[in-house]
Amino acid sequence: MEEKEELRAVKADGLVIDEYWWWTAASAAQFGWGISKFRRGFAGDSHLMPFKAVAVASLLVGGAASAAVASLRVFGVRSVEDAKSLGRNVRTGLGVRPRGT
Repeated sequence: MEEKEELRAVKADGLVIDEYWWWTAASAAQFGWGISKFRRGFAGDSHLMPFKAVAVASLLVGGAASAAVASLRVFGVRSVEDAKSLGRNVRTGLGVRPRGT
């Protein structure tokens, strides 16, 4: 088997930063921007109101997706096989019978 490549950013001074911090920062930025746009309300031409609604919704959904990826990265789920293994472990821990394949 091949070893999995760790996704880390290494700076010149040897400092190692895990990848999930970037996903966490992106999630916080998108949520913050979406909430600020939502709270600001509607201003301007009424023809642009649907565009703003879609823009705010996409910021909030994007923030949720970034947070989900960050949480998967924190727990070490980097591939489909990792996700399957995690599912098997959760099912075993709950006492649920394992699936066929």
